[in-house]
Amino acid sequence: MSVSLPNGAVVAAANTYAAPKTITAISNAAEASVSSVAHGFVAGDILELTSGWSRLNSRIVRVKSQTTDAYVLEGVDTSNVNLYPVGGGAGSARKILTWVQITQVLEFTTSGGEQQFVTYSFLEEDVEHQIPTVKSASSFAMTIGDDASLPWYSLLSAANDDRVPRAVRITLPSQSSILYNGYVTLNKTPTLTKNEIMGLQATVSLTSEPMRYSA
Repeated sequence: MSVSLPNGAVVAAANTYAAPKTITAISNAAEASVSSVAHGFVAGDILELTSGWSRLNSRIVRVKSQTTDAYVLEGVDTSNVNLYPVGGGAGSARKILTWVQITQVLEFTTSGGEQQFVTYSFLEEDVEHQIPTVKSASSFAMTIGDDASLPWYSLLSAANDDRVPRAVRITLPSQSSILYNGYVTLNKTPTLTKNEIMGLQATVSLTSEPMRYSA
């Protein structure tokens, strides 16, 4: 049992991507193996996936190991064939080449992700029951110290305008990381409150489940 503080966490957004590599198949396994001819990826590479499996599509994942024409997705369990139908995972993957740190983050908050339920009761009962259905849309928001001259400003501004999902990585003080993918918006008008630091509001609306990795 342990607890930790977020002090020292580093937030970064993907800046450049390599050309996508075709995925011909993904195995059903506790750690999925991807078939991709001459992919060129190596252990530790961070990839954005597209896949016929909706639960895997748009995820940001890490390569665990590789051979010439295949690689293993670290922590990606596709063994449940009801969720990941056999033969349905083909798509593509592209490597994230560079990241830009989002400096001067003043506040980081999450929202959404709450479990929704359907509630029912039979005529003969005097109690209700719940079955989980879907989770609400997830996003996070950052308040960032205003400085339009810093590299992240142009990156977030471009993401706000083109509406193309960007990967976002949080590296925690333990050196573990959380990887997200989502649509980025940026409010270019800073807060103007007397005696308070001017801040810009940025949001990331997630397109897939985040992945968390140890150092």
